[in-house]
Amino acid sequence: MTKTPRSTALSVAAMPSLAVPGASLEAYVSAVNSLPMLSAEEEQVLARRYRDEEDLDAARQLVLSNLRFVVHVARGYQGYGLPQADLIQEGNVGLMKAVKRFDPAVGVRLVSFAVHWIKAEIHEYVLRNWRIVKVATTKAQRKLFFNLRGQKKRVGRMTLAEAEQVAKDLNVPVEQVLEMEGRLYAHDTSFDVQADEDDDAPLAPAQYLVAADADPAIALEQEDSEQDDSARLHDAMGRLDTRSRDILARRWLAEGEKATLQELADQYGVSAERIRQLEANAMKKLRAAMLEA
Repeated sequence: MTKTPRSTALSVAAMPSLAVPGASLEAYVSAVNSLPMLSAEEEQVLARRYRDEEDLDAARQLVLSNLRFVVHVARGYQGYGLPQADLIQEGNVGLMKAVKRFDPAVGVRLVSFAVHWIKAEIHEYVLRNWRIVKVATTKAQRKLFFNLRGQKKRVGRMTLAEAEQVAKDLNVPVEQVLEMEGRLYAHDTSFDVQADEDDDAPLAPAQYLVAADADPAIALEQEDSEQDDSARLHDAMGRLDTRSRDILARRWLAEGEKATLQELADQYGVSAERIRQLEANAMKKLRAAMLEA
């Protein structure tokens, strides 16, 4: 076999045709399962050759010997209704990224390191293609999306008790579980009126938008941005001490009449100026925590 030209890049184009499933998925799976697996010693030698000498032939062998594992991981995502060949191809991209970053000196097998990269690429593909409108855009929503599908105990909508149990297991508010479940069960709807619809058919979104220049994509982006800001604020508030959290909540987050500095000073037995200082310090910590999130 002709040796691949040396280069610091490792991409799908640098791999043989096995890196991309062809027309016959069964033939591809059979082919990758027939490829020899590497021993730990062989893997170490190849990984050091690629790391130290940028030997792409060594990288190619590392990728090929682990393609069967990508197939195994991709099969776990069959329930999303997406082409298995596409899931495998995305997983292969993750495997190649893992080979580029693999450090043989750490002392773990490549497959243990690569599984995170493989799943990350498949996750991104699922989220891009499972719905026309994305169901999860933030990191927290992505985690909830995949965990919620895995924890559902039956086909159909969850009961409140089931939603509460999932929320407890994932350590998230039950409202977020119910909202994500609603997204999971939502159906893509045509924006425009269909020619074959009768008079009793539901109105298409284009018929009842209030403003002619309204953009659903922008509205969805703003909604997701607000949800992300709210989640980061909740996390940042949780890092404050109880007194500071109470001061900010009653001074800035209360829906009714806001507490005055003097009212809080009387409650905590300090001066109004001390409450103002605590408030200013808590706001500073809050902004810093939100920037880190």
